[in-house]
Amino acid sequence: METCTFYMSLSTPFLKPHKPPNQIFTSNNKFNSPHQHYAFHKPNSNSIHQLSVPNLLKNRCRFALFKVKAVAENAEESEAAKPREFVNTMQLGAMFGTWYTLNIYYNIYNKQVLKVFPFPASVTAFQFGCGTMLILFMWGFRLHPIPKITKSQFRAIFSLAAVHTLGNLLTNISLGRVAVSFTHTIKAMEPFFTVLLSALFLAERPSLWIVSSLVPIVGGVALASMTEASFNWIGFGSAMASNLTNQSRNVFSKKFMVKEEEALDNINLFSIITIISFILLVPAAILMEGIKFTPSYLQYAASQGLNVREMCMRLLLAGFCFHTYQQVSYMILQMVSPVTHAVGNCVKRVVVIVSSVIFFQTPVSPINSLGTALALAGVFLYSRAKRLQRKSKVA
Repeated sequence: METCTFYMSLSTPFLKPHKPPNQIFTSNNKFNSPHQHYAFHKPNSNSIHQLSVPNLLKNRCRFALFKVKAVAENAEESEAAKPREFVNTMQLGAMFGTWYTLNIYYNIYNKQVLKVFPFPASVTAFQFGCGTMLILFMWGFRLHPIPKITKSQFRAIFSLAAVHTLGNLLTNISLGRVAVSFTHTIKAMEPFFTVLLSALFLAERPSLWIVSSLVPIVGGVALASMTEASFNWIGFGSAMASNLTNQSRNVFSKKFMVKEEEALDNINLFSIITIISFILLVPAAILMEGIKFTPSYLQYAASQGLNVREMCMRLLLAGFCFHTYQQVSYMILQMVSPVTHAVGNCVKRVVVIVSSVIFFQTPVSPINSLGTALALAGVFLYSRAKRLQRKSKVA
């Protein structure tokens, strides 16, 4: 709400200026002493009362008028703010819904592609390539301003992009080996690595509530892993490694962040990270897997259950959803606090797990469901504990 400020003009006659006292003792003055002057001009109490009361009432009325105007303006502003708040709430809700929907489709299409085309490095590089094309389209048509990068910014962003690339590659390795629901259950361990790395490298001591919230997370993931039908060590280890890399990116970005006045907005920051990741991963994918987007390998994928047209369509859709869901996530992060974003991310993980179990008809035992629910509940408690910690620091 805007504050109302009143400005008084210096020419406003609230108080009449008095003559200097020495002016009554001039040579033209007919009084020989100040006492004679006072006796002649001795004010009448009735006249003082008659003159001062109307002026006082006038000033009070003028002040009351200002006060009424201020209250009226504040009321109009509050009434005008209500539709804006409603529109902002609806916009934020739509963006959360878009974030979740794109994430669901990405995980479904990506899993379908990796089942018949088991080359996660090539698939991840293709997804970064799709994102790079969308970014160039956005900048080319001036949908978002093109950033100007300094050397200090590039050094900081390059390290973040390298870790971002590795984290997404490891996630795709896990998704290709185990069920989508199990990968996302393991990725619920992210808060554990955040606390561990922050304590080791930033000397941040977690509160008792934060440590307590990690217990159900670790216990839930352990319980789900023990009863997971699709469990294998490569899938489990790559998901855990992606947790480590993603959270080290967040922790080290605090340690080595650029100056605030040089900071980019979230959309351009993510865009530059995506382009650098694409440039880094293409040669790495060729070294690791060779050139796999050839007719022979596409025919091999077709023999596994998807024809070439379907496989290419799902690959494109997965690349589009991969970039856009992360872009929307960064846009939401600009509108809400990091803690609110973390809660939304927890809900997103629940939605992805449930939708993937339904779509792929993944067999889930009661103990496995309990472990997943326990881990996700721990993530929610962790976000609440972080909010309490922030409030206590502000207080």
